[in-house]
Amino acid sequence: MSAGVRVVGVGSHLPGEPISSARVEELVGPLPDEVARDICVESRHWLIDPSTGEHLDSNSGMCEKAGRAALRAAGLTADDIDLLLVATATPEFPLPPTVNLVQDRLGAGRCATIELRSAGAGAVQAMEIARLYLSTGAYRTALVIGSEASSPALAPIFLGVPPQKVRIRERIPAFMFGDGAGAVVLRRDDSGPGGLLGGATSAVGPGRAPGIKVVGGGTHAPIHRQQAAKRLVTLTVDVVSAGAYAPALVAAAIGETLERCGAAPESVDVCVVPEGNAGWMRDALASADLDRDEWRRLDGEFVDSLSRRGALGCAGPLVCLDDGWRAGLVKPGQRVLLVGVESSKWVHAGVLVDWTLAGPDGGAG
Repeated sequence: MSAGVRVVGVGSHLPGEPISSARVEELVGPLPDEVARDICVESRHWLIDPSTGEHLDSNSGMCEKAGRAALRAAGLTADDIDLLLVATATPEFPLPPTVNLVQDRLGAGRCATIELRSAGAGAVQAMEIARLYLSTGAYRTALVIGSEASSPALAPIFLGVPPQKVRIRERIPAFMFGDGAGAVVLRRDDSGPGGLLGGATSAVGPGRAPGIKVVGGGTHAPIHRQQAAKRLVTLTVDVVSAGAYAPALVAAAIGETLERCGAAPESVDVCVVPEGNAGWMRDALASADLDRDEWRRLDGEFVDSLSRRGALGCAGPLVCLDDGWRAGLVKPGQRVLLVGVESSKWVHAGVLVDWTLAGPDGGAG
């Protein structure tokens, strides 16, 4: 018999002070008005010093801080963790896995560790993997972390380069992406109703070109050829494809998650989508080809923090969840749909939760 699994703690961490879009414009030059409007990001956090490119934090450091915040909210310690999952597209090394660096930083001791190499969908996928493990009774307490460190790949775009020399397509990622980590603590609990109801995920991009690519340092080409390239690591974004297709991923994630859980759209109180309130997302979802029945019938509020955080990849869904919980937008008794999507190879994921965690002040939210 499967056991119930609850969210018992939430936390996040963003490095340094907010970096305004005006500051980014000083570094890389301006964007065309229509592009800046569609991106919808006003500030973001980077773990690098934008003036020098020096690292002020690390991926595993952000994971540790977010994880400790979630453990504090749960009233637990690292000794309680017996399953640790980290999702990231920007690991510190190909090996060892970042999840094991986080294990050491937390002082978690011996536990099961899993790392997902993913982007926006990864942390939501990790929650469902943890739920499946916990529900069998194999483990009791899981810490799930989504983290992203994009700024080190952005720095070579502008360091030592006059802003007017930075090409428009290279400016866009600097305005889009931020760094950060979000975390949730999940615990096996049969004390009553509530908790994770289930999830769904799908990769829908076979034959479709990647929307985001981070090229460099891998085995795609001989190392001597990579060393001779202009940059060791290159980050590219197909903004047109991502803008056109990402809303379809969100719609599919909502519909498939609700179907998998046997839940009606009207039962959802809060939908956490990192870009759910962005104007381009709303406009696209309202268009005829994306106006899915599940989307139109959602009664709940959409929670996101894109404008203040930037696109956070794996960290996005959990940072938004933590923001919503601490702001009192996610409360006990609500049904919460958490959605993650990524245009790297067109993947979506969703998890449905009957929320039971009281607010950070001990109240309802």
